[in-house]
Amino acid sequence: MTAHIAQTTLVEEAAAAAEGVVGVAFLKPGLAERLRSTLSRPAPHPGRARPTGVRMTANGDDGSWHVEIQVVVVRQARAVDVARAVRTRVCDRLSALTPTHPAPTVTVTVTGRV
Repeated sequence: MTAHIAQTTLVEEAAAAAEGVVGVAFLKPGLAERLRSTLSRPAPHPGRARPTGVRMTANGDDGSWHVEIQVVVVRQARAVDVARAVRTRVCDRLSALTPTHPAPTVTVTVTGRV
């Protein structure tokens, strides 16, 4: 598996983990996704949409990841509780998928409420 495919898979797993948390309405699409023209977008994976609201970068030479997640929460939920749950779930999921790597650093930003 190439590094790009592995990162894409991890981003998809992080997005799925975050969306599965009670209180998350949806992941916020990034500005780049909104501005990018349809012609310049890469072909989507068959059967699945490209995850938005998740940005993953290498965190130094130790092989760990830094994950930034932007979520919109439902109005009835406490934003701080949802953010903590998202961070825990994403960190646990990525640690389970990459047990030989250091634990990822996960930052969750609540960008709105619906």
